[in-house]
Amino acid sequence: MIPFDFAYYRPETVDEAWGCYFNLVSANKKPLYYAGGTEIISMARVNSSVFDAVIDLKGIPACHQLTLQDGAFIIGSGQTLTRIAEFGAYPLLSQTVKRIADHTIQGQITIGGNLAGTVKYREAALPLMISNCRVKIMTRDGLLEMPFLQIFDGRLRLKEGEFLVSLTIDENDLQLPYNHVKKTKMAKIDYPLITLAAMKKGPEIKAAMTGYGDKPLLLPADMLNNDSLPPAERITNMIKLLRDDCKSDLSGSKEYKEFVLQGILEQLFKNFAEGS
Repeated sequence: MIPFDFAYYRPETVDEAWGCYFNLVSANKKPLYYAGGTEIISMARVNSSVFDAVIDLKGIPACHQLTLQDGAFIIGSGQTLTRIAEFGAYPLLSQTVKRIADHTIQGQITIGGNLAGTVKYREAALPLMISNCRVKIMTRDGLLEMPFLQIFDGRLRLKEGEFLVSLTIDENDLQLPYNHVKKTKMAKIDYPLITLAAMKKGPEIKAAMTGYGDKPLLLPADMLNNDSLPPAERITNMIKLLRDDCKSDLSGSKEYKEFVLQGILEQLFKNFAEGS
């Protein structure tokens, strides 16, 4: 149970949501945007998050899209991980989100919530970081579209009142050969020690990972694809380059994470070599 009172709003358009937010701010209220609400509810129960109002985005059609249209896969920010996985248009994304939390919670977590939340792993971002993905953001100047990596640097970089409306992934990236690996400390359902998502487009490999440090990271493409070096040497060079990003935590020490990443990358190169 949330131990304080708050107001609830359910706008039907992005403009209405934007106006609602700033009307509340003008009235010296603290509003939050709400979609799945798993993190908001958990934090509010222990007073880690206190607010005067929630603005539910689930009633906005643009935030509830899930369709293949005009050569692209469009995902509204209010779509749950379960529905995205079951839709299956982007298998790498489906595989990734199916390993976030348990099946019951997946039906509540939205992709927008996973990307914008305070939990550092943000695993749903990995397939978006390595694909041709664009986002629509509601801003003071209206809806703006931009590349995903322009607005995402470990987390969504949004100004006050802005919110993610939708994501669009180019259809040419949806069915490429891919690898997904999630290593946890013990249980299958847990925060990641390391989660890695990779795809191969022609001769080029792209990969991103989370759990290794404080935020999701892109692996250096020049090292992944340096064919003048054998895979073992490329792996050694990447681990050296990423050493400052690697952080010890409750899941594992820095040294153990480097060891696990080496094994993941060895298998990655093997899998892509066998599939080429």
